[in-house]
Amino acid sequence: MLVLTRIIESAERIDDTLLLTFELRQKSRLRTRAASGEEVGLFLERGQPLRDGTLLAAEDGRLVVVRAAAETLSHVVAASPTELARAAYHLGNRHVPVEIGDGWLRLGCDHVLIDMLARHFDVTLSTVEAPFNPESGAYGGGHHHSHGQEAEFHYAPKLHQFAKAYP
Repeated sequence: MLVLTRIIESAERIDDTLLLTFELRQKSRLRTRAASGEEVGLFLERGQPLRDGTLLAAEDGRLVVVRAAAETLSHVVAASPTELARAAYHLGNRHVPVEIGDGWLRLGCDHVLIDMLARHFDVTLSTVEAPFNPESGAYGGGHHHSHGQEAEFHYAPKLHQFAKAYP
C-alpha cells in the first residue's frame, strides 16, 4: 500500500493521481485507490482538507496529486447579484459548503436546501456533474493540535484508522 503522509508545496514530477469527491477530500485517514489502481492510505494531519491540485508525498518518496472528482451538484443562478448574495448568505448561515462562481453558486444536492432556495429566492436551479471546490471559509486550514505538547504528530499509520473508499 502506498502511504501518503505529507502535504507538500511543489513537485517537479507527479507519480500518480488521487481522484476524490469533496467528502473524501475532508478525510485525513482514508483507504482508497490511485488512478494507477494501486491501493493508497492517507495518513495526514487532521484539519487540513485537500483541495484540487494538492500535492502529497509518500513514505517511499513518490508524489501524488489530488484531483476533485466530478459529482452531482445543485447549480444556482439568481435573477440579480443581490438575490445571489442573499441565497449565499442563507446557505452560509446553515454552514453549507458552497462553491462560488461568476454569477452562480454550487452545493451538494440536498432536497431541503433546494426547496428553501426555490421557495424564498428568485433563482433558477439545475443539476450539474462537475468537480466540487467549495470555499474553505474564513479560517482556512481548520483546528489542529497535538495532545502531547509536540508541535507535530509523529506516529505510524494504523490500518484500523483508515476509512475505506472503495468496494
